Amino acid sequence: MKIIESSKINNLKTIVPDVFYDFRGEYVETFNEMKYNFFDNQGVQVKFIEDDISMSRQNVLRGLHGDSKTWKLIQCLHGEFYYVVVDMRKDSTTYLNWEAFTLNEKNRSQVLVPAGCANGHLVISEKCIFSYKQSQYYSGMNNQFTVRWNDPDLNIYWPIVNPILSERDSLAVDINTW
Repeated sequence: MKIIESSKINNLKTIVPDVFYDFRGEYVETFNEMKYNFFDNQGVQVKFIEDDISMSRQNVLRGLHGDSKTWKLIQCLHGEFYYVVVDMRKDSTTYLNWEAFTLNEKNRSQVLVPAGCANGHLVISEKCIFSYKQSQYYSGMNNQFTVRWNDPDLNIYWPIVNPILSERDSLAVDINTW
């Protein structure tokens, strides 16, 4: 397993797990509590307590969403998506920085997203299965923030002009109105 620290966002990490191939196919360990040993800024170990899966079709963009408490471990189980993380922590030295990743079933890369960051993904393949672990139980959208995917102040590069959005995401506001 290889862990790569982001140079753009504090505490953001890319994890490249070891993949074992043979004549039958492949095997990859996607989580092991002893190896995935991460800590927040206060030195408290990040513990994952909920697993979720989202399936979407091509050109669906979900996000940008986040909250102040939840760490996430993101991966692609099937297909491919373009994944963006934005630092929304006002006290962070990397506030409003963003970083993008291409996650797919071939590279098996994972992204560890710190609490306080927004994240969103755009499905590139015909369909995609997006998997994530969370450090908090999901308690509804009322405890989350939503950032407009194409906010001009963030100037995020997305490889699409007109994605398929939920009502929530299509009604999201720019950060300068917060």
